[in-house]
Amino acid sequence: MSREKIVVTGLGVISPFGDGVEVFWDALKNSKIAIGKVSLFDASQLNCQVAAECKNFDPTKYMDPKEAKRSDRYTHFAVAAAKLAIADAGINMDEVNRDRMGVLIGSGVGGMDTIEKQSHAFFDRGPRRVSPFMIPNLLSNMSSGVVAIELGARGVNFSVVSACATGTHAIGEAMLHLQNGREDIILAGGSEAAVTPLSFAGFCAMKAMATNFNDTPERASRPFDADRCGFVMGEGAGILVLERYEHAVKRGAKIYCEISGYGATCDAYHITSPDVEGNGLSHCLERVLADAGVSVDQVDYINAHGTSTPYNDKFETAAIRKVFGPAADKLMVSSTKGMTGHMLGAAGAIEAAVCAKTIQEGIVPPTVNYEHPDPDCDLDCVPNVAREHNVDIAVSTNLGFGGHNGALLFRKFKG
Repeated sequence: MSREKIVVTGLGVISPFGDGVEVFWDALKNSKIAIGKVSLFDASQLNCQVAAECKNFDPTKYMDPKEAKRSDRYTHFAVAAAKLAIADAGINMDEVNRDRMGVLIGSGVGGMDTIEKQSHAFFDRGPRRVSPFMIPNLLSNMSSGVVAIELGARGVNFSVVSACATGTHAIGEAMLHLQNGREDIILAGGSEAAVTPLSFAGFCAMKAMATNFNDTPERASRPFDADRCGFVMGEGAGILVLERYEHAVKRGAKIYCEISGYGATCDAYHITSPDVEGNGLSHCLERVLADAGVSVDQVDYINAHGTSTPYNDKFETAAIRKVFGPAADKLMVSSTKGMTGHMLGAAGAIEAAVCAKTIQEGIVPPTVNYEHPDPDCDLDCVPNVAREHNVDIAVSTNLGFGGHNGALLFRKFKG
């Protein structure tokens, strides 16, 4: 039984490069790096002092100032990205059936800024100074709920929480809901705003973050490079408009690409470390290829999780080689986290947008800061400079603490 095609018709991105997918994409094509010294708080006592921040973001461009004041920063990002995605898709909200329009947006951390500020209010000034908006603002599902309220979208609405695989899982689950015919349109993706003192302290305590490049922040995130020493945190949001093909055609929508595969597995191995044999991710890759009916030699490009940590990049390489075999030598495999930092729960959504633009323009974004080859990461990682190359099929992979693995497969739309 054939499944209805699901297509990507809109992209909304809030990134450290600025607002909008074109600003984001232009930066990636030109190997620009958004990582600098932390400015949102004093990081001088922390081992890692660098991040990719959305420094000039103004939520009141997208929300009523009063509502913005009541909401967490991660919700601000989600609302902005959702409205940008709707505009990019050319959707007239007065002409769509809002009962068949869903929102499925996740966050790996949720309202971390709210948690920290309200904890200070409680412990420093007492329980009466805690905001009545604290509980809803810290919840990881609230961005999905607020976006639906802002748009009047009354279809399916829930949130995925699977750490750094969140954005990928949200988009994959949205694809499944569209395939079952219950919705016409779903806004799907992830949002994260975890550049906060407590979040940094926690990740530093785990020894997960880059600590060797505080004086040269632009060099800190270096996926697949032999001198990688940890990830660099980023913030932002990515929202895709996914749509049933027939519905998109009926309203005359432009189509970026088709989303035709979704894989999700668990390592069942360790709460933070990936499976050293890459078994969980390799199984996930096998699932996404089978779901799309695609063979290993048909895939042109993988946007890898590529966090710039010693373990992830090594084990991810092993998983790709395990699944693709000799075909891995023909693959282009890059990680854009060298430019954007790691946006945690938003990473998969941002990187899904990268795949859509790669297919649309035939330009593969690079892995920057690739200076010293690592024999354990021996793939073609498109080092330092973007590459013009026709891409018919692209895969995006993401892994999350807890052993969560997610993969999406996008293909060039040919009618």
